[in-house]
Amino acid sequence: TVSPDAIASMQVIVHRCSRRESQAPLRRGDKGGQVQAAEFHPTKPFLFVATKTAIRVYHLARRELVKTLRTGAKWLSCLAVHPGGDHLLAGSRDRRVCWFDLDGGEHAFKTLKYHDQALRAAAYAPRYPLFATAADDGRVHVFHARVSDDVAADPLIVPVKVLDAHAVRNGRGALTCAFHPTQPWLFTGGADGRVVLWQAL
Repeated sequence: TVSPDAIASMQVIVHRCSRRESQAPLRRGDKGGQVQAAEFHPTKPFLFVATKTAIRVYHLARRELVKTLRTGAKWLSCLAVHPGGDHLLAGSRDRRVCWFDLDGGEHAFKTLKYHDQALRAAAYAPRYPLFATAADDGRVHVFHARVSDDVAADPLIVPVKVLDAHAVRNGRGALTCAFHPTQPWLFTGGADGRVVLWQAL
């Protein structure tokens, strides 16, 4: 769970349901800034924590900071980790989507800027080479994103479709998006109070 307004060491709490235990992976002296989002690595004990301008990667078992990723964004808003665990998406309120290769350096491999307003959500499809981004312009962008097994090969990112998903209410549009676990379907939710299933992607 994430609580941006808590003291620095308590902004992120990790809960282990099997043992009914909770732990705070951030140290009391961490000065990373206000936490905006957090995501787990799919197979390793890593936790990705987004502050306003950077992403910090923590090793949960050792309770230490492993790496810091620099986005160049002014205010991060969302994170998504690729199902393979080697890539990461970070969306920002200044309309950017940063794609990181986690085996590479601390800077983004690619920065995309397709939305007209702040990013609210990003999501990878679990079984298909797709990802989506949702923003306050009410639109959801769907991309084809092929990741190669060859470490030297860069990911192939191609825009596929723009969905006019939600009406804008009080400056907010599409607030969230999530892919179906087994089908190439996308669910979106917006400030207009609707949840929509998109099947023809």
